[in-house]
This record gives sequence, structure tokens and C-alpha cells, in this order.
Amino acid sequence: MQILANGIVIEYEEYGKKTDPVLILIRGLGSQLIHWPQNLISGFTEVGYRVIIFDNRDIGLSARCPKDGFSYDKENIVKTIDAGKNVVPAYSLDDMALDVIGLMDTIGIDKAHIFGMSLGGAITQVLLINHQARILSAVIVMSSSKLSDQSRIKKIALQHTSKYEYIENAVSENKLWGNSSFPVSENYVRDVSGRAFDRGAESEAVNRQASAVYSFGDRREALKATNLPCLVIHGEDDVLVLPEEGKEISSLIKDSEIKIIGGMGHEITPLLSSTIINLVHDFLSRRCNIK
Repeated sequence: MQILANGIVIEYEEYGKKTDPVLILIRGLGSQLIHWPQNLISGFTEVGYRVIIFDNRDIGLSARCPKDGFSYDKENIVKTIDAGKNVVPAYSLDDMALDVIGLMDTIGIDKAHIFGMSLGGAITQVLLINHQARILSAVIVMSSSKLSDQSRIKKIALQHTSKYEYIENAVSENKLWGNSSFPVSENYVRDVSGRAFDRGAESEAVNRQASAVYSFGDRREALKATNLPCLVIHGEDDVLVLPEEGKEISSLIKDSEIKIIGGMGHEITPLLSSTIINLVHDFLSRRCNIK
């Protein structure tokens, strides 16, 4: 379903009873709402949550948000970084956080529990910092609290011109960032990435998302001023965003909790769903009186 939120079109879906506590799931860089494992969504609804998922701007069926005057193809990004210059952000994480607030406004949600992974975890931090009145709790998964070296963009920037190339890149990336103890099959990756390409996954659009991530700066001092229930989850095997970065987030947020999962990389797979659901529901039951 498409709605207008923060002045742009956002594609979203919702599951569960409207009377249940709202849990908004925010995806990571270049991924779409279809990348959430179905058993994760159904598992959350079964334990009593109204689950909202959506495509971030610049991916899937949500609006494209280009910026005039700068090309976001991988070659240009690499040249810019190698020349010692900063990649011009197409928009900010503040804008992406306001997309979430706009989504909540449009569908009539006053407050929500937020679950964000990777890029979604960075957006969740911005929501904690700037929109505490709208947030009941935060779960921050595989994320970092500060600007990383922009050379990291060179590792994750996309460049594909065909569906075949996009799928092959997804297969290769899964081998790099995947889960040693919670794997998915190559057929699973090919199926999801093929459907994602058909919904919309232009490389320059994804690279614009990356430009927002790596231009936001240092959130560490601002996080110290937040005061909401927060759970940090990180994979012990994450080689894209290191476990130490998750531990740092937890050390900054007052009374936060952290769980490092052995064998987990930089993705949430169907085999991880029950572990994630149990961790989140236990946390919210204790800290937010959800039964």
C-alpha cells in the first residue's frame, strides 16, 4: 500500500491486530520490505504486536529521491573518495527519520516501538535523539554510532546494469556478510534478490542511501542524552559493522541492554527469527510491561 509521508510516496504493509502494540521494522541499506523473513513478521504478530514494515526512500516501491548535480554511480563515488573529497549526500538520516514519523502520522500512530537494522539502526538512533516523544522503545541491530571512514562506501556501493548482475552481486554479498550459524541457501538469495530487482533496486538510488549514512557524523554525545528503553543486538561474526560498534552504542545509552549473537553476521535470516523474536519480546515484556 502506498501513502504520502514526509512529502514522498512510501510503500508499507502492516500485520497483526490494530489494538496490539505497534512495532515498526526499518530495513538496512539497499534492502526492501520483502527482505524481512516471513517467519519474523508472523512470529512478532503471534506474540502480540502490530507490525509495520516499509520500503525506505530510494528503494522498492517507495519514491526515488535524486539530487541534481552529482552522480551516484559507483565509479564516480570511488573517484570522489580517492581524490580525498567527501561524497555529497543526496539527503540526510534526519530526512529518513522524518519519513518514519510521516508514516506514523499518516496511518494514525502516536507512539511506536522501533526495530532498526544496519541503516535502519542508524535511523532508529536519529529517532531516539530527535523524536523521543514518538518512540516507546528502540531495538538497534548491527549498527554504529559514528561516521565511519568514507572508504567503506567503496565496499558497499552498488553497480549493476541487469537483473542477472544484481542477483549475482547479492549471492556474492551473502557469502561476505552472511551468517555462519544461521545460513540461507543460494536459491533463497536468488529468489529474494530477483523479486527485489523487479520491485526496484537501482544502484545509484541505493548509493544515495549510503551517502546519507556516511555523512551524518558522530551521534555518540547525543545518544548519551536519550532516556528510553533500548536493546542493542549485534552479530559476533559481523565483518561489515563490527561487534565493538554495537557495544559502543549500548555503552552510550543509559540503562540499555546488549546481546551479541554467536554465528550471526550482517543479516537477519529465517533461522535467526525465533532468536530475535524471543530477545525482543523478553526485553519489551520486562522494560515496557508488554505481556
